[in-house]
Amino acid sequence: MTNGLTDPGGNRRNGRVPPEGTTPAGAGRELPVLDLEPGRPAPVRERADAARNRMRVLKAAERLFATRDARHVTMDEIAKAAGVGRATLYRRYPDPASIATALLDEHERQVQGHILNGPPPLGPGASPADRLAAFYIAMIDLLERHLHLVLGAETGSARFGTGAYRFWRAHVRMLLTEAGVPDPEGTADAVLAPLAPEVYQFQRHTLGLSQARVTEALVWSARRLAGA
Repeated sequence: MTNGLTDPGGNRRNGRVPPEGTTPAGAGRELPVLDLEPGRPAPVRERADAARNRMRVLKAAERLFATRDARHVTMDEIAKAAGVGRATLYRRYPDPASIATALLDEHERQVQGHILNGPPPLGPGASPADRLAAFYIAMIDLLERHLHLVLGAETGSARFGTGAYRFWRAHVRMLLTEAGVPDPEGTADAVLAPLAPEVYQFQRHTLGLSQARVTEALVWSARRLAGA
């Protein structure tokens, strides 16, 4: 799932997406799936004990992230909950954000796979307006189910250095181009801005808006923007 153009950024979770400022993958073609961990060496067989420790760490961290703001969870708390030593934890993960990222990656890959190869309207074969609306629906669902992970991994400016953001941006830019939006490059980030985890957290937990209401507003804007 890593064929395609290589983004030259080299940042954490940097993906293989078309360079900024180009029409992603060309009209009528789809985006490549991201390789979310740049510079990773060829896979090697993981020792059984290392695999067990990794799973213990991920499960313990996800439990903690689900009950508290992931940004306030410490490595010591994760190590204690997982029943592993700090040295064992730090050998694989430098900070809680990297653990949240590891948990989030798989969920994001599933959405990417549906965009690339799934049925329309999220996958190929639907109009740009329908695909953009379906993209919003899928992303709001991801935020609803995994907001604690996204807050831990992609808050503030951190999201702009991720391969996932580059993938979403390239996909949106392609749809805007196909829809004939005058400036797809300048509009793409505005389309993605409502999906910032802090925005969704504010809407759901401060304003008290329902998931359905947030989704309906974004679907309406997608159809207006893409000309449905």
